[in-house]
Amino acid sequence: MRDVLDDIARWYASGETFGLATVVNTFRSAPRPPGAAMAVSAGGEVAGSVSGGCVEGAVYELAQSVLESGEPVVQRYGVSDDDAFAVGLTCGGILDVLVEPVGPATFPEFAEVAASIAAREPVAVATVVAGPGRVGARRVIWAGRASGSLAPGAPHADRLDAAVDDDARGMLAQGLTGQRHYGREGERRLDELAVFVHSFAPPPRLLVFGAIDFAAAVARIGKFLGYHVTVCDARPVFATPKRFPDADEVVVKWPHKYLQETAGSVDGRTAICVLTHDPKFDVPLLEVALRTGAGYVGAMGSRRTHDDRLARLREAGLSEAELARLRSPIGLDLGARTPEETAVSIAAELVQLRWGGSGRPLTDTSGRIHRDAP
Repeated sequence: MRDVLDDIARWYASGETFGLATVVNTFRSAPRPPGAAMAVSAGGEVAGSVSGGCVEGAVYELAQSVLESGEPVVQRYGVSDDDAFAVGLTCGGILDVLVEPVGPATFPEFAEVAASIAAREPVAVATVVAGPGRVGARRVIWAGRASGSLAPGAPHADRLDAAVDDDARGMLAQGLTGQRHYGREGERRLDELAVFVHSFAPPPRLLVFGAIDFAAAVARIGKFLGYHVTVCDARPVFATPKRFPDADEVVVKWPHKYLQETAGSVDGRTAICVLTHDPKFDVPLLEVALRTGAGYVGAMGSRRTHDDRLARLREAGLSEAELARLRSPIGLDLGARTPEETAVSIAAELVQLRWGGSGRPLTDTSGRIHRDAP
């Protein structure tokens, strides 16, 4: 929806109801991902695309029908690879598209959603796309509040809404968009109800410094968790895309200089992992890192290395409050030995800090398993 936001915000502000088509699921080589959107105004103006041109004509006609009926529809577009040209989806993929009427009466929270997107405030829109209840029922979820209901008027609405709120906030934290499945009352062990969660938040950043084998494992698990992963090292022979295929980008530059240059994009969702294992790299880097707004700063090394590092950082002028932000030795105590096990321990600490977990076995705890963000 970001791609069409300016147009649909203008239509909405004028009081107009328009048709909004959103890709809510894809299979095989679908041309555009979930979340891709196309809008059709009451006057027939079109903005955006759901398939890069393959099925836009059919979606346009469906959007006009939806505007006339006022009822949301989920339509599947797709053909077999052998017969692709017959329908127009030449990639051979399959798209599920939700087409719904959007206007002040049908989506009263839209203006708030648009404002949050413009302000880069994370917000998710959850919509029922299949199963019991009303297709098109919608709930908007922010970090600390929510509006609307996925089962308005139903006795189980609170339980379903609470389950989706938990999942949507987790998806927002990772910048993920996609479907989640529940029972009628929000049971996660069932899948009769399909809810599309459209997250409007960039993925969190994971900055991995030090082109070593541990960094490759951390990049891999960071990507799995939904981070945008950057690996940085000053040594071009080691910092190569071939050695770090899971990283979104590999940067050859002195780590502290790179972080200084990009500090403006570091926020509370950013995790910094210092794996350089060399004072000439990690001390100037940590001097910068601990003065950014990063939500997590961890450094690899033994306890002796940690003590030496703290002494050097104090000499560099860092305060005790700044030093207290440093997670070193990095990760949770899992008894890890290999790079892959160490990456799991680092990932576990990231998840623990994100959601406020205790880090203890769940069998030793009580109360809710899924926590709200701290």
